[in-house]
Amino acid sequence: MDASNLKEKADNFNPEHKEGPVARTIEEYTAKLPSDLFLWAALGSMAVSATLKIMKKDDEALFVGQWPAPFLLLGLYNKIVKVEGHEGEKRGDKRPGGAGGGNS
Repeated sequence: MDASNLKEKADNFNPEHKEGPVARTIEEYTAKLPSDLFLWAALGSMAVSATLKIMKKDDEALFVGQWPAPFLLLGLYNKIVKVEGHEGEKRGDKRPGGAGGGNS
């Protein structure tokens, strides 16, 4: 199998750029969560981490201290899904060649 054949197969694998069923299901459920939930989770984990550090439980403090970044990333993902919708369905896909590609 040569490189050009492999590139052609990769280019034609998902020409409509559709999400898979797992990602679609996750997006449907996460879009229902309020965005500030993730912010409060991040702030709460920082507070718990600081409390554990004060209590001289350094390993636990470090473990919980790793949580804010993933919570904030999940919140960002949640916000993008809410604003953009599932694959542009809620407001029309504005990408060239997309479903709602014209001016409305």
